[in-house]
Amino acid sequence: MRDSLLAISDLHTSFYKAGSKLDAIRGVNLRVEKGEILGIVGESGSGKSILMKSILGIIPTNAKVEKGEIILNGHHLENLTDKEIRNIRGKEIAMIFQDSMTALNPLKKIGSHISELLIRIKGLTKKEAKNKTIDLLTAVGISSPEKRVNQYPHEFSGGMRQRVLIAMALACEPKLLIADEPTTALDVTIQAQILQLLKKVQMESDMSIVLITHDLGVVASLCDRVVVMYAGKIMEEGLTNEIFNSPQHPYTKALLDSIPKVSTTDQRRKLKSIQGSAPSLTDLPKGCPFSPRCNKSIDRCFTELPSYYTFSPTQKSMCLLSEEGNMSE
Repeated sequence: MRDSLLAISDLHTSFYKAGSKLDAIRGVNLRVEKGEILGIVGESGSGKSILMKSILGIIPTNAKVEKGEIILNGHHLENLTDKEIRNIRGKEIAMIFQDSMTALNPLKKIGSHISELLIRIKGLTKKEAKNKTIDLLTAVGISSPEKRVNQYPHEFSGGMRQRVLIAMALACEPKLLIADEPTTALDVTIQAQILQLLKKVQMESDMSIVLITHDLGVVASLCDRVVVMYAGKIMEEGLTNEIFNSPQHPYTKALLDSIPKVSTTDQRRKLKSIQGSAPSLTDLPKGCPFSPRCNKSIDRCFTELPSYYTFSPTQKSMCLLSEEGNMSE
């Protein structure tokens, strides 16, 4: 196993609303190794994005990291001031957001988005920053970069704007890149191009990438390891081939079963769905968070929060059925 670049221990993040405390991240432990691509999957509201925003220190004003340890390349991020963590953003960690139109200032030229980062973080002159910006746009596959630096976001297609966000994230050569649904709202051809670009960047720079997505097909083609989240907790994690070929948690299995499959032997097979809906933060189950929707749940599942059961040095699952020896199909 590679050395860890990011290590998260017992992280808790909560929202405060109308006098109530809502637990969004509940005791997450996570490691990102140097030079790997880690996929984080789960339904909407499972805590994927707020987990990464907690690391970056960009959670909403009504949210708070209650406790936990976040170590990035030796830096304890949870102890840093806002100014100190701003100095780490861009230099050591960067994020690509899913909505390229809202992530870019419509009144600012594309070149300015990138060159301002280079001037502020890298200390380049305006001329050096412009030249570097052109190089970055070229690297992410934007044609005629000398012309494009003077254009505005609305003059770019969705795929081209996403490439600009990648160029911005790469500008200061971070060691960890977080990509939050980077292909959302893009057509299939453009999605493939963006994913190929991310893989190319990762291989050339040996940076680590955390890919937040609900698309398991993307995970299968791109990621080294997978983390499955639900209701603010990690249900299962393992190598990509372990998760896809030998899933151990009922939630992971349900997610995989819900993927449309093309089969010549059973073209009339109904698409499976996960019964019920994800729990509200205001009414989280007392036991396993997936128990109300799980077709394998036993009485203990509704009252007892499971511990992690280890299946291999790289795969573990938070499920009482593993302890009961009742995970067979």
